[in-house]
Amino acid sequence: MAKKGNRVQVILECTEHKTSGQPGTSRYITTKNRKNTPERMELKKYNPILRKMTTHKEIK
Repeated sequence: MAKKGNRVQVILECTEHKTSGQPGTSRYITTKNRKNTPERMELKKYNPILRKMTTHKEIK
C-alpha cells in the first residue's frame, strides 16, 4: 500500500512567453509541500527563449 505524502511534483510555465508570439514554451518541474502551499505557486525563473527572468506559474 502506497503512502500518500504531502510533497507533490508541479510544473511551472512562463506567463510572458504566451503573449510574446515566439514558438516553444519555458517550463520547469519542481516539488512543493501541499500543506504549506495549498494555492498555486508563482516563481521568478529564467526563460532561455526570451533571455530574461520571467514569472512562471503552476499549471495543472
